[in-house]
Amino acid sequence: MDFQPTQDQRDLRAGVRGLLEGRYGREALRAAVDAAADAGAGAGAGGGAAVDRGLWRELGGAGFFALRLPESEGGVGLGLPEAVLVFEEAGRALVPGPLVATHLAAGVVPGAAEGTAVVTAFDLAGDLVAYLGEADAVLGAAVLPVGEPVRAADPLTPLHRVGRPGGADAAAHGSAYGSAHGSAYVSEGALLTAALQVGSALRTVELAVRYAGEREQFGQPIGAFQAVKHLCAQMLVRAEVARTAVYAAAVTGDPGEAAGAKLLADEAAVRNARDCLQVHGGMGFTWEADVHLHLKRAWVRAEQWRTAAEAEELLAAELLDSAG
Repeated sequence: MDFQPTQDQRDLRAGVRGLLEGRYGREALRAAVDAAADAGAGAGAGGGAAVDRGLWRELGGAGFFALRLPESEGGVGLGLPEAVLVFEEAGRALVPGPLVATHLAAGVVPGAAEGTAVVTAFDLAGDLVAYLGEADAVLGAAVLPVGEPVRAADPLTPLHRVGRPGGADAAAHGSAYGSAHGSAYVSEGALLTAALQVGSALRTVELAVRYAGEREQFGQPIGAFQAVKHLCAQMLVRAEVARTAVYAAAVTGDPGEAAGAKLLADEAAVRNARDCLQVHGGMGFTWEADVHLHLKRAWVRAEQWRTAAEAEELLAAELLDSAG
């Protein structure tokens, strides 16, 4: 049995990468970050717009959000294995916005599939919602709630504090979505977020290796030193293990495997960004470097849909059930 991506899947991934490189390359990313920082300095915690509506519509036109909708409903008719490939590319490019929530809302919220609507979700613990100020709807909510802006670590992930459906006693993630779709939303949302994390983890490997080959010390590239080699090798191993877990979970669709994939991908994204920063040295701490953007986004994504603690609890429960 061959578990390698098919030629069609490779072409799909290459097409999405080409679209994002042309439409949301590094210059566009840095312009968005600087604009958000300037707006935040002038307007407090509210900041400026992080979602590029034009890019959102282009993604919709390319089938990004309608990828898993049946063709009879105007979608592309593909599955989770293809979805994780395109989300991996979005994570690599650090595309901002509620990509996962809008994808899950395709066919449920009007305009989500086409990219004409921005849909966010109650995917963070407590009472925080990302991108509420730019959203047209919240997945599972009858009306758009009112929220108070709060400061966020990631300049391109604005946060608002709101009252979640179910009140303060609403328990797990997805409880706001109802019994019919809640568990599926959480499992698929966690897996797609894991794919975003994998894309970021792989990108930081590229950044670290490139810098290690360019930066010279004591008359040779720092990549020639064993300590730097080990850092980069460990980064690659973490990213590839996480990617394998994400691909496997996409094929099986098993909630436990999706939780395990999220656990591995979160660790890979956060630790790789930290190691990439270490490879860059003092340069990695500067605003001009992209490393801090990957680290801040990885921190936020690690809290979305399913946290490490929640994933561990789910996996532990499955182990206990299988033992009984």
